[in-house]
Amino acid sequence: MRIKLHGTRGAYPTSSKETRKLGGNTSCIEIIEDNERLILDAGTGILEIDFDSYSTANRIDILLTHLHMDHIQGLGFFKPIFDPNKEIHIWGPGGSSYPLKDRLNKFLSPPLFPVMLRDIPSKLVIHELPNEPFKLGKFLITSKFVCHPGPTVGYRIQVGSKSVAYIPDHEPVLNKAHLFKEDKWISGFDLSHNADLLIHDSQFNREEYEKKVGWGHCTMEIAAELSKRAKAKRLVMFHHDPAHTDKYRSEMFTNFMTAHTFDFPIELAVQGHEIEI
Repeated sequence: MRIKLHGTRGAYPTSSKETRKLGGNTSCIEIIEDNERLILDAGTGILEIDFDSYSTANRIDILLTHLHMDHIQGLGFFKPIFDPNKEIHIWGPGGSSYPLKDRLNKFLSPPLFPVMLRDIPSKLVIHELPNEPFKLGKFLITSKFVCHPGPTVGYRIQVGSKSVAYIPDHEPVLNKAHLFKEDKWISGFDLSHNADLLIHDSQFNREEYEKKVGWGHCTMEIAAELSKRAKAKRLVMFHHDPAHTDKYRSEMFTNFMTAHTFDFPIELAVQGHEIEI
């Protein structure tokens, strides 16, 4: 599997030169296996995908973790959604009193968006995620609810023996320095367990988090502790705070890595990077 990071920033996109290195687009990754592809989240990063390479594929699958704006900002603007020859399948969490289609329609309609969902020319198919693993081509997909405001899921994508866990917005524990002692009480643990790659929220340092408990995001320390407990083989720290410059974020990471020792690789997510597992 190849994983392309198209959007790594959280909350809202940035365009300053101070955030250019790690990336200013909001959450979106692409997973590729041979000629098959999945898109996870549709932040502004989806606009960076080379959809010309999809020219022979009439179907595109987009898996949403949740419906906060930074994860759906690109839905109304990416090229294939206006192509009547394309079939766009959007998958997202249930868990609300309103169907997923109705919730998406609140964004893709006036006054927030000029085109009604029903008027989009591509063939749009909206699915609420099933409560069990399912297959899309070669990909085995597992989704589970995780701790974040509003119905939110994380994903585990498997092809054969290889797996990637994607949990971009996540607060595994509220205002605690460490995870619960029992694995079964840890949000996101099953998705992360023995994953070859874990892409995980790590927006705050400890001092920042103290002022933002309950916002649905976690510290570098908790992200790394989850990765270690779950025996993930590699951790990519994701969802960079848009208020953090690349310099500040890199210093945060350096200070964190200097203070801790891990037996698996940890890195900051960089927009445009490609990871192979």
